Amino acid sequence: MCFSFRCFVCLYCTIYTVIFFFVAFTTVLWIVISPSSVKFHITDATLTEFNITNNDTLYYNFKVNVTARNPNDNIIVYYRQITAIAWYKDNDFGYVSLTPFDQGHKNTTFLGPIVFKGNRTIKLGHQQIEEYFEETRLGIYNDLAVDFDVHIKAKFGRFKSGRFNPPMVQCRRLRVPLVSASNSTRSLSSFSFSETRCSSGSFFTDRNVNAGP
Repeated sequence: MCFSFRCFVCLYCTIYTVIFFFVAFTTVLWIVISPSSVKFHITDATLTEFNITNNDTLYYNFKVNVTARNPNDNIIVYYRQITAIAWYKDNDFGYVSLTPFDQGHKNTTFLGPIVFKGNRTIKLGHQQIEEYFEETRLGIYNDLAVDFDVHIKAKFGRFKSGRFNPPMVQCRRLRVPLVSASNSTRSLSSFSFSETRCSSGSFFTDRNVNAGP
């Protein structure tokens, strides 16, 4: 009876020790790796066409230049799928699939120019329509946005993760000038686009896992 009790205590201590060292090792490893999120910026954005007709059809020609910066010195990012999505006042109106690429340590990758061009039916509320007309008068459109839906793999040392979906990269509240179609550097207003930082959340987490059932 006493022997069995001592065996039970010994087994309990062994399990506790293993768990303790596993947690400690995982914590130290995470501190050593400490991955920083990839930084996305919209460096330039222009419109050469942006017109909503009476039947709610938006005709657009929207161009953006983007940089993606991997600030980590120990992680390689493999972009296996990346889709850019253009929005205006809560309406998605354009999609562009970008070429997959690999991004090394402390590397900045230039994406663009990404061109959204075409037409799409959108629905605006009364207040949004009034805002659109005012923006048209000024030659500056607010509430434009570009999101990036990415599928990646990541490599640390010899360890390479499976494919996963980071949180959506969101580049919101873009104020974009309408420029002359014949001269894309000449704005129809005195306003010029300001570089905008995007939100990439916890980039090295899987949003599908975090979403739960």
